[in-house]
Amino acid sequence: MPMSMEEYEIGISYTIMKMEQQNTNSKEGVEVLQQVPFEDEKLGKGQYTSKNYHLQSKIPSWMKGFAPASALTVHEESWCAYPNSRTVIKCPLFSKCSLTIDTVIRPDNGCSENAHNLTSEQLDAREVEVVDIASQSRDYWSKVISAPNVDLTAFRSQRTSRGPLLKGWMDSCRPVMTTYKLVIMDAPIWGLGERLEDCIIAGERALFLACHRLCFAWIDEWYGMTLDQIREMERQTDLLLKKTLNKPAKAGSKHDGKRKTLKEEIVAVGSCT
Repeated sequence: MPMSMEEYEIGISYTIMKMEQQNTNSKEGVEVLQQVPFEDEKLGKGQYTSKNYHLQSKIPSWMKGFAPASALTVHEESWCAYPNSRTVIKCPLFSKCSLTIDTVIRPDNGCSENAHNLTSEQLDAREVEVVDIASQSRDYWSKVISAPNVDLTAFRSQRTSRGPLLKGWMDSCRPVMTTYKLVIMDAPIWGLGERLEDCIIAGERALFLACHRLCFAWIDEWYGMTLDQIREMERQTDLLLKKTLNKPAKAGSKHDGKRKTLKEEIVAVGSCT
């Protein structure tokens, strides 16, 4: 990522909030259940978050005949003690399965060979993939998650003069940092486990790429904000997400073509409550 670790903490929080707001309506979206401080012996002090993702429209057509809409409500728990975090995701439809994501953030260009301090046995089983936010590749899962088509090879930030991200940008860009994600999928389902693991991990990769592309693409919106401002926006956004999920949809209320920043979205949704 073409930013400092301090900037990334602000930017990724802003991006997640905005993506959640854009993908929440009266029928489905993100429900924040809890967001409180925590302290852990291993991670240290940070913020615990519990969320439900209501994804009814994502149920495949072949499944709608026997699976209730509530079956695809995904529950996520996250313990974030920046620059380290752990996220655990579970879905009632596959109650035996779980997805764990351990994140380590470092101020380098991806050169750390073992950022998670894995054992030799774990290193042998690990598959490494470099996800370049400037890549223009799009696959099936990019379409499934409705990933926006963002071209960072042609983007230049007005406020920071960073970009465009051309070939070799990771070696020449300053500041630069990398988020190392260790993704572990446990799907002990006979005859389906391996295929399910591959699908979920591919979907997570597409989500990682889309989120981090937008984090840089929206840098002019969040650059210069403080962590206190982000925490206040999180509180406001959590309330508005709950109101949006519970209220009837209004004609023309999803997008009006003029709202650009999360601050404007918060004001717009709040005025409709």
